[in-house]
Amino acid sequence: MTDSAARFVALEGVSLRYGGEGGGTLAVAGLDLAIARGEFAAVVGPSGCGKSTLMKLATGLAPASEGAVIVAGHEVTGPLKIVGMAFQNPTLLPWRTTLDNVLLPLEIVEPYKSSFRRDREKHVARAKALLATVGLSGFEARYPWQLSGGMQQRASLCRALIHEPALLMLDEPFAALDAFTREELWAVLQALWMERRFTCILVTHDLREAVYLADTVHVMSARPGRVIETRRIDLPRPRDLEASFAPEFVGIVHDLRARIAEARAAA
Repeated sequence: MTDSAARFVALEGVSLRYGGEGGGTLAVAGLDLAIARGEFAAVVGPSGCGKSTLMKLATGLAPASEGAVIVAGHEVTGPLKIVGMAFQNPTLLPWRTTLDNVLLPLEIVEPYKSSFRRDREKHVARAKALLATVGLSGFEARYPWQLSGGMQQRASLCRALIHEPALLMLDEPFAALDAFTREELWAVLQALWMERRFTCILVTHDLREAVYLADTVHVMSARPGRVIETRRIDLPRPRDLEASFAPEFVGIVHDLRARIAEARAAA
């Protein structure tokens, strides 16, 4: 693996302060992180440790106060076009159908925007195929209020992936769902990632979710956040829910929980 592939996302000595140099809040300090191309990484840690700040830094939505953020071999100086994002709330536009919500990125992001009308039929076919992979075939004409929370989050994942981003950023995407729906969507996301092999960074408080989905779990300290441990998850794929009750899986979850407890106590 080349160095650029091994460090597709790299944060080097990054600090970020909200509120200006003279005061405010130091969210992260001396943050170092490297994620390989095609890797599924999870970021966990105590509340307020800077997990969401890391997400903003990696996507160019917030500039670093110090250090460098490098994605795909280039230093990040502004919002990136190669990123897809999904959040805890699906944020689907209520006046657009499921299909039109999924197509939205292609209407506003180049290189698709300028040719969207001409290539609409091709894009619609791709969107319908993507919706089918997450179990939403037949729901293309429904509006968000006609979908369950789990269905809305499936549509949100499709919207984040429709423009085939090199990097998918997920900020607590399943936190608002019930346990059964959440676990069902773990399998959906794992299948999408195994098929497409995009680079993925998942921010989550759910340690079972992190271990189930990720190749690598990064543990952050209390604020100001930094990575204090990186744990490789050497469990075979595809993973299923039965595997999450196996002693090895449970042991990893307990180890991560203990490390986060230490970080919280040291704050």
